[in-house]
Amino acid sequence: MPFHATVLTLYPEMFPGFLGESLSGKALARGDWQLDTVQIRDFATSKHRNVDDTPAGGGAGMVLRADVLAGAIDSVGIDERPRLLMSPRGRTLDQARVRELAASNGVVIVCGRFEGVDQRVIDSRGLEEVSIGDYILSGGEPAAQILLDAIIRILPGVMGNPESGTHESFENGLLEHPHYTRPQVFEGMEIPGVLTSGNHAAIEKWRHEEAVKLTSERRPDLVATITK
Repeated sequence: MPFHATVLTLYPEMFPGFLGESLSGKALARGDWQLDTVQIRDFATSKHRNVDDTPAGGGAGMVLRADVLAGAIDSVGIDERPRLLMSPRGRTLDQARVRELAASNGVVIVCGRFEGVDQRVIDSRGLEEVSIGDYILSGGEPAAQILLDAIIRILPGVMGNPESGTHESFENGLLEHPHYTRPQVFEGMEIPGVLTSGNHAAIEKWRHEEAVKLTSERRPDLVATITK
């Protein structure tokens, strides 16, 4: 059964977006994964099809209504797929979680808008809040596409060389080592000699040392996690 992604959004026309191109687009065309969208506004019952209202207790902005969003979620039905809400309050997405999601049958992703989503629908529908970083977007759609891109690229058969997905940043807790290719000399800079030596043990040692060095310089928090 192909990986099945359902996205709940006020802007279904934003999908597949860039997911319709390159590796993910080819995989979608082959049927390696499936995508469908649900228009949240279809479940609004008011005359003007309002999906949001003012926040209880006052404050700026608007809040996505629980009844409207619950109706959209319920329309998807009940299955084993994780229900995710793209939210800056959520656990920051990492490669380990991406791999867990890629091993599932698919995902149901809710794309928030406005100031937030009524907490009651988050609680009652068991939404897992997921963040892609410590910054704010206009809505959850770009975040949902990033999440799906991370998942789809490691699905079986999507990448030509399966090893491509196992020798990357974060797969072993480190940032990836530097890469080089022809020409041998570029603007006076040469490819490190060890990489053209043919000594595979020396190459792997160099790559690991460079990965540790880069990670120590740029993401000391990752090094601290590895050494605990």
